[in-house]
Amino acid sequence: MRNRMAAVLLGAALVAHVRPAGAQTAAAAADPHAGHAMAHPIAQAATVADDPSLPPAEETAKARLNASPRHGEYADVAVPGGGTLRAWVSYPERKDKAPVVIVIHEIYGLSDWIRGVADQFAAAGYIAIAPDLLTGKGPNGGGTEAFASRDDVVAGVRGLTPDEVVMKLDAVRTYGVKLPAANGKSATVGYCWGGSTSFAYATKQPALDAAVVYYGSSPADLATLANVKAAVLGLYGENDARVNATIDGARAEMGRLGKTFEANVYPGAGHGFLRAQSGQNGANLKATQQAWPAMLAFLKKHVG
Repeated sequence: MRNRMAAVLLGAALVAHVRPAGAQTAAAAADPHAGHAMAHPIAQAATVADDPSLPPAEETAKARLNASPRHGEYADVAVPGGGTLRAWVSYPERKDKAPVVIVIHEIYGLSDWIRGVADQFAAAGYIAIAPDLLTGKGPNGGGTEAFASRDDVVAGVRGLTPDEVVMKLDAVRTYGVKLPAANGKSATVGYCWGGSTSFAYATKQPALDAAVVYYGSSPADLATLANVKAAVLGLYGENDARVNATIDGARAEMGRLGKTFEANVYPGAGHGFLRAQSGQNGANLKATQQAWPAMLAFLKKHVG
């Protein structure tokens, strides 16, 4: 069951994301996250070996979730001012209390792949909470699942304000650390748009113990790094010049401030390598095989 492949053909969606070069430049200028969707390859039909020690690729995520022995469920997280935020929670199989990892989705919202990544964190011993930050933003008050297309999801995520995102992540963190099975330690791990959000959230939440950035931009205002209390790990594909241009400034400033920022750049890998593991002629899979255990070692050191 774990080795069954579930290939998906999303060529039409890929075409929908392709824009003329001028339009891409204009979009990026108007929105610092605009390039994430355009640089983020959508999975094609592929034959990636389904290694149970790694998170699934996009095309195997649904099958992995269906076969998982771990308990996962949707939960409603209370947010300030009333209302709830929908989140997927995956629980580890362990007797002692566990740290909480908040899994921040890509610009594609709360997908089966993000839920599959959460399940893999649970396999590693963490309580993983993957919030749908689009809760209530979709048609008829729905979340990611209610949008008509992936392009609509992208537009919805771009419409989220930084203050709104911080408020929601604070609510998720409060919910998580208060779970009976939680030990009080917390980390964020984000991908693409979520990677940038993970780093940005570390500048806003001093109680956060660790933040992991998968191919997300560093904060543009380096002065905000003075607020970071969490240890930060960045994991990047070499073929991602737009994002990687923000690494050195953050590294230098975090070093000057005496704060922990580790950055790993994987040769030949592209943006979105953890999801698109069949891409870049094998480099994405190799990056995944190196980045995932490096991240687990980092989390073990900083949150247990």
